[in-house]
Amino acid sequence: MSDPGPREYLMTVFALNINGQAVTVDCDGTTRLLWVLRDILGMTGTKYGCGIQVCWACAVLVDGQADKSCGLEIKEMVGKKIVTVEGIGATPQGARLQQAWIDEQVPQCGYCQSGMLCRATQLLAEKPKPSAGDAAGMPNICVCGSYQRVQKAVLRASGQ
Repeated sequence: MSDPGPREYLMTVFALNINGQAVTVDCDGTTRLLWVLRDILGMTGTKYGCGIQVCWACAVLVDGQADKSCGLEIKEMVGKKIVTVEGIGATPQGARLQQAWIDEQVPQCGYCQSGMLCRATQLLAEKPKPSAGDAAGMPNICVCGSYQRVQKAVLRASGQ
């Protein structure tokens, strides 16, 4: 029996729903969603942060729930609705949230902001009138420390 040589990765076409659009990608099924978004689709709003599923910089919404795209295999995303930071402003609530981010001057370096916006979008969908504690309780890591501005922006977007 001959040596089969290096393992050949099986490329597969995956049909996805990203920001309300049907998209197909051809890649290995274990490719992480983060890399599909950034490297294959060119959607660089979702950021690579820590790579160990801790910081939430890479957060996207999957069926309305924030999740860390650096830990999601693309084969798990078929049939799900994925919303990235590029798609958040498509809804009235998302547009209000983005405007509140600007009004409260939330970003400093901005690296964590796409993940923060995704987490805040989920929070406002679940609690349209969140408490200050709810708004401050998102686990995203921000090295600039913009947490108080994030809290103010979330409350502003909720009309408080």
